Amino acid sequence: MTEPSAASSGLRRSLRRRHMQMIALGGVIGAGLFVGSGVVIGSAGPAAVISFALTGTLVVLVMRMLGEMAIAYPAVGGFYEYNRLALGELAGFLTGWMYWYFWVIVVALEAVAGAKILGTWWPMIAPWQFTLALMTVFTIVNLLSVRSYGEAEFWFASIKVAAIVAFLCAGALFALGAWPGALGGVSHLTAHGGFMPNGIVPVLTGAVAATGFYFGAEIVTIAAAESAEPEKAVAETTQSVIWRVLVFYIGSIFLVVAIVPWNDTMRMARPYVSVMEVLKIPAAATVMSIVILTAVLSALNSGLFASSRMLMALARRGDAPAIVSRLDARGVPVAAILSSTAFGYVTVAMSYLSPDRIFAFLVNSYGTVAIFVYVLIAVAELRLRRRLENETPERLRMRMWGYPWLTRLVIVAMLAIVAAMSVIPEQRASLLFGLVSVLVLLSAYALRRLVRRQAQVAR
Repeated sequence: MTEPSAASSGLRRSLRRRHMQMIALGGVIGAGLFVGSGVVIGSAGPAAVISFALTGTLVVLVMRMLGEMAIAYPAVGGFYEYNRLALGELAGFLTGWMYWYFWVIVVALEAVAGAKILGTWWPMIAPWQFTLALMTVFTIVNLLSVRSYGEAEFWFASIKVAAIVAFLCAGALFALGAWPGALGGVSHLTAHGGFMPNGIVPVLTGAVAATGFYFGAEIVTIAAAESAEPEKAVAETTQSVIWRVLVFYIGSIFLVVAIVPWNDTMRMARPYVSVMEVLKIPAAATVMSIVILTAVLSALNSGLFASSRMLMALARRGDAPAIVSRLDARGVPVAAILSSTAFGYVTVAMSYLSPDRIFAFLVNSYGTVAIFVYVLIAVAELRLRRRLENETPERLRMRMWGYPWLTRLVIVAMLAIVAAMSVIPEQRASLLFGLVSVLVLLSAYALRRLVRRQAQVAR
């Protein structure tokens, strides 16, 4: 088996362990947790905790698979290379381009979301100007060096972690009756129709909706190729993702449904702000807006990094124009960053020029594409693990639990999520547009093979 080594890639290994830890932490804590979780709670009730636990378990297992493969092969492009090795060129092509597509859409979404938050503070400035400014700033950050990206992500993630830890501590004190003026207790868990007021179906559909909230933790396996200690960094971060999911997501959602009535639609429009208001924290809305803005900027920063590295990896394997694989003297893939940013600018323009058509299609398709990527990662691990055991077992310094049965269970669960989307009215458009995106990529792959074949014949 050919080893996709990152040692001679030309990239600078300047990300330290603290950067890698915070990149992984920042990947888990997204703006979706603070804003989108209210939709799941409003549908499933307090049992939304189960929704997030189900999806979180799948993400933990996928991260364990990625950890196994990343330690065996710390490759440029991460799981794009693993899928090529295990499943062939088509799977690699689809994985790489779907992942790139996901993040360039996220870049645009976060730039628009950040502009909206800033617009509430400075309404005299047009939203598109804020969007342009954010895109420009983070393009420059990523162009400077991988260290500048890591440093920016370190501080963004630090703010998010500090905020969620403070939220958990304050919420726990309130529930225990130790918070000033609090009576304590968790009566809201059952006071409004029971723990599962609408039955099991909303809990399961909530798990489908929550899938996108977790996406981003896998960036650390891509960043491993530019880490000073790739094996240690990946091993530590993939191990610790378990408690991060349990504490940050499940713990905070539990406190939200314990402190605020789940059926209060006004409060569930901004669940974390509502908890802070119950705790009588001064300027709760402003504080949470700052935290959400930090989460948005973190996702924008990471989106540019992840999309540019994936595009560079695609180019090095001939799946994208060769020019975007080039590095400058500082080891920065300038062409890949600018190419990914350019698509981001186009997408941002669509958010203002065609919000109900082109932009709506992009928004509805990218989440489904993320699930497809996870399915392909799991299938790749299933095959690559068997090959490693037969050929180079010494590479297996981290192993997926319960192989192969647990891996197969994850694949079935992910496919069940895709199937469930077809019967959930709110998810049907996302599934349809996601499938259209995959068909476009399949057509692009067929065209690429045709062009290559004709070039070989011409020689």
